[in-house]
Amino acid sequence: MNPISPGRSIALALLVAIPIILIDQWTKAQVTTYLQYGDRVPITSFFNLVLVYNKGAAFSFLSNAGGWQRGFFIVLTLLVCVMMVWMLIKYRSETRFRWGLMFVLGGAIGNLIDRVLLGHVVDFLDFHWGGWHFWAFNVADSAITLGAGILIVDSFLPKKAAQSPA
Repeated sequence: MNPISPGRSIALALLVAIPIILIDQWTKAQVTTYLQYGDRVPITSFFNLVLVYNKGAAFSFLSNAGGWQRGFFIVLTLLVCVMMVWMLIKYRSETRFRWGLMFVLGGAIGNLIDRVLLGHVVDFLDFHWGGWHFWAFNVADSAITLGAGILIVDSFLPKKAAQSPA
């Protein structure tokens, strides 16, 4: 039997997801307040702040698809979020796995808010080297990447054996 109740499991997940969402939305609000679309502010020799909009998914996948992708990604994100909440409850004794899900959930909701309210995701972190620029991204994308990394590592590490009752 799992020692964490489903309600407590969700509350713990929200303690991680909500700060990610708030930081993501705050940083996007700051960037959109101080930069115009397409602006590029050099910070270091390898990093700029920019303001770009992504109507697609990761790495701008389907960003030029004509508009139908907005509804598609909203519905897909909602379904994935529901699945992650279910998995947070079902696997509430698997700590590493849950941490990964919590980061992905927070990031997914952060980008979902943009997509619903703005019709696109606000990206502003631009890393570059030798003239090559990585795709611009945001705090939500960073949380999703961190969460995915945790999930990948977790998939290779041994799970705790279930304890038998005494």
